[in-house]
Amino acid sequence: MKNLIATSLKYQNAELYILDQRHLPHQSQWHKVENDDQLIAHIKSLAIRGAPLIGIAAAIWIGHLAEQGANQQTLLHSLEKLRASRPTAVNLMNYLDRLKAAITAGHLAEKVSQISINIFEEDIQLCRKMAQHGAELVKPNAKILTHCNTGSLATAGVGTAIGVITTAHQQNKNIQVWVDETRPLLQGGRLTAWEMEQAGVAYKIICDSMAACLMAQGEVDMILVGADRIAANGDFANKVGTYSLAVLAHYHNVPFYVVAPSTTVDPACPNGQSIPIEQRDPNEIKGINAAFGSVSWSPEKAAVYNPAFDVTPAKLVTGWILESGVYNQNDIQTGVLKTL
Repeated sequence: MKNLIATSLKYQNAELYILDQRHLPHQSQWHKVENDDQLIAHIKSLAIRGAPLIGIAAAIWIGHLAEQGANQQTLLHSLEKLRASRPTAVNLMNYLDRLKAAITAGHLAEKVSQISINIFEEDIQLCRKMAQHGAELVKPNAKILTHCNTGSLATAGVGTAIGVITTAHQQNKNIQVWVDETRPLLQGGRLTAWEMEQAGVAYKIICDSMAACLMAQGEVDMILVGADRIAANGDFANKVGTYSLAVLAHYHNVPFYVVAPSTTVDPACPNGQSIPIEQRDPNEIKGINAAFGSVSWSPEKAAVYNPAFDVTPAKLVTGWILESGVYNQNDIQTGVLKTL
């Protein structure tokens, strides 16, 4: 395959490398992927993360294996192992299904590797179109709140919600961004803050629990978040804490938008109750394991509930920003997501 370069993933000289996002913003460590289990470990540990990028990385790896001469049985085995690595993010399943169809039909090597390249390049265009649609909704001097990380670290392109933010910034709209720290793994405080600095966007980090008082003070003009899976009725799963923001936004009359490509839509999933929610390691709540070391602050035997995602009902969403346009409540009720 040809070389493919993104912010946190690169395929160069027939080798796949991922940027370890656990060590950002202070360290940039690249890991070479040498086998299925290694890539799966990187995905599960969140060394590589973001619904689009997880799917892209898996697709490139399958394309690489095909180009290296792996047979049909080997490719299908690797594909199914990767499918199980993150149950909520549907981009992974969508991309692997495209590859599986080609593999099952006996189209190996060139066909499979080309599909992998297409997936990477398509995501860049999906991000660009979402960013353009979303930026049209951003008013000058807007104060925007965002949750988790949805930028170029999580995609092959400029990102989803952060793509909208950086595009609005490039349009000289003089925006300010409130960055939820995003407990328990601080993807906002570490990764989104880093991306805001890289783009030159004015921002301030807040604890997740500060969002309510900011909205009450009129300091939030709109909320932009990403998604890991959107059901056919518009319900969607995103990093845990998103649902809380949607409820607060509804109460304070703050526009609340979800930004995601059509590859995040699951037409076969009828509603949010049908979205599988990944349960994470209890130690992520009881302490922290990061580049600086490990810290534990809870009793050793403390019980933990640690879902990676929560589900936001469609009725709390102002609009769904996809590469094909911005959809409102009426659009969703007519079943537009089922046709994507």
